[in-house]
Amino acid sequence: MTEPVAYIYNYANGDYALWHKTEQHIEKAIPLYTKEQLQPRVKLTKKQYDRLMWDKINTDLSTCISYFLEHDGVNKFGLSSENLRGDLTQEDIARAWLNPEETIEIFPTMKWFVRSKEQYKPDMDQGISESGYLYLTQGNIYSVEYYETTSFKDDATQFDTKEEAEKWTNPLTEAVQLPVEGE
Repeated sequence: MTEPVAYIYNYANGDYALWHKTEQHIEKAIPLYTKEQLQPRVKLTKKQYDRLMWDKINTDLSTCISYFLEHDGVNKFGLSSENLRGDLTQEDIARAWLNPEETIEIFPTMKWFVRSKEQYKPDMDQGISESGYLYLTQGNIYSVEYYETTSFKDDATQFDTKEEAEKWTNPLTEAVQLPVEGE
């Protein structure tokens, strides 16, 4: 647990004393914590939040917890699916379900991208239509894989781990973790 914000000490005559820091009577002092320390916020992605709110309206808490815990990257047919559980525990899901306004903090989904180390200015001769970084994009046309750059992050290849992204870097590029847009 984290360090208490203060201590309260109950004297024999019924008086109380409050200390922000104390060395004396520490064994008899009661530590005080902030609400945030006792009930930390539940961090959810936008997709996790949307699913939780859908379940809150259409199902019960038990079904919601089961959904999050069962969908851990493999669907009922054994095929790979999105992992909605993430680092969430049953307690996190229940706290978010019971008091979403005070408990939930939505954070953006982060992915790894390979981009240029330098920002570029528009140059139609070079195929650069906007200023900013150039991002790696991969594709497959007619069973032929291709690799090129794009100035649009939304079109760039997204990687789940830093190690995957670093396989595609070179001395002019870097692997960076950025929020995924459009969620």
